[in-house]
Amino acid sequence: MMKSRSHASTRPTTRRLPVNRQIRASEVRVIGENGEQLGTLPTARALQAAQERELDLVMVAPNSNPPVCRLVDYGKYRYEQIKKEKQARKSQKGLLREVRLRPKIEEHDLQDKIRKTRELLEDGNKVKISVRFRGREIVYPELGWQVLRRVAEALKDYAVAMSQPSKDARNIALTLAPLATKKTQEANKQDAETQDTQGSQGPISRDGYRQDIARQVREEPSAPQEGSSNETNV
Repeated sequence: MMKSRSHASTRPTTRRLPVNRQIRASEVRVIGENGEQLGTLPTARALQAAQERELDLVMVAPNSNPPVCRLVDYGKYRYEQIKKEKQARKSQKGLLREVRLRPKIEEHDLQDKIRKTRELLEDGNKVKISVRFRGREIVYPELGWQVLRRVAEALKDYAVAMSQPSKDARNIALTLAPLATKKTQEANKQDAETQDTQGSQGPISRDGYRQDIARQVREEPSAPQEGSSNETNV
């Protein structure tokens, strides 16, 4: 069975660089392990220099003329690059991420997607949960709604639905916002209304948010809306 794919994956996307025998250029400009310039060398000589130092020859600037290579421990170098990318991702909050599911997703896969979605919400991101139907799966829309309800129920302590679930020909989707973010927006709105009307209505309770996310998913759209989803995929 084909597994669902998630656009919310935290898997690093650092591109792999040509290393050692993968380098096809006839000559390269070489930078030593301590940043020193070793000059432009034939690639065979640069590889020999790397072997003598028990290091790897890594092409870090393939578009330069000649290409630029560094003498590094490639395993350690790649680990540091992935670590930097993860830190950069954590510093980017408030983005819209997307998690894609299938209506017949297996239980362990579903729990994994719920865990990843929770991590994104805790980092301050909005998350669009999409269930996509393929082939004859479209004749069983209730399976997709069941998956969406389970995700909403599992995340009720972490998120609130930003709007009604959307539905088009082969997708149903629900966009979630971190609970703290939504509560702050509602509190600001309540303060503004109180100042205008001097009313006594208090802020919406946490339980109110829990009921809201469950109710949003229960209220399925009555008819497909072609092209109704206009969220940006991340």
